[in-house]
Amino acid sequence: MLKDANQDELVTVLKKQCEVIHTQLIETTSSELSGQIRSVMKQFGAKSVVTWKDERFSQFGLEEQLNNRWPEEGFDVHIWDPSKKRENIEAAEKADVGITFSDMTLAESGTVVLFSDARKGRSVSLLPKTYIAIIPKRSIVPRMTQATSYIHEKIKKGKNIASCVNFITGPSNSADIELNLVVGVHGPVKATYIIVNDK
Repeated sequence: MLKDANQDELVTVLKKQCEVIHTQLIETTSSELSGQIRSVMKQFGAKSVVTWKDERFSQFGLEEQLNNRWPEEGFDVHIWDPSKKRENIEAAEKADVGITFSDMTLAESGTVVLFSDARKGRSVSLLPKTYIAIIPKRSIVPRMTQATSYIHEKIKKGKNIASCVNFITGPSNSADIELNLVVGVHGPVKATYIIVNDK
């Protein structure tokens, strides 16, 4: 049963599910994370990036890359700014790649859970052609049960919860038309999950 699985076992489950949902999965370390992201961006021919304004980019050693190195390497980087409103959405619409951290990751379904706020616009994961989710290994839980329990407990304790919680399972796809699977109908055509071993 998944409820008793350790983190390594959950990673194995997540890997298998990523094959089903047409999502590339990469495992790396914090020190190699920047290089892995650059590699994925080059793989998809990306020139522009949109990201959240998220302290985890600094914690995982990416702040310098976003602000200095990536622009020097020719990547156009837009970091979500609550004061810029429409400009943020326009940047997300034009971006080749959107990058966020996963707040919680559901191994069984291959789903990343994102808690949006003023600095973490949902457009970052929805509008670019390619989506990259950075997944701290500790964020991986068995299934939806853990996500709903977490949200329920926060509300029960009177704590604020995001006004928008996105559950993203790989690239956008639909099989509504004659049961033929079409990828990229309502969002990113490609998705990559990058699991980062905890520091």
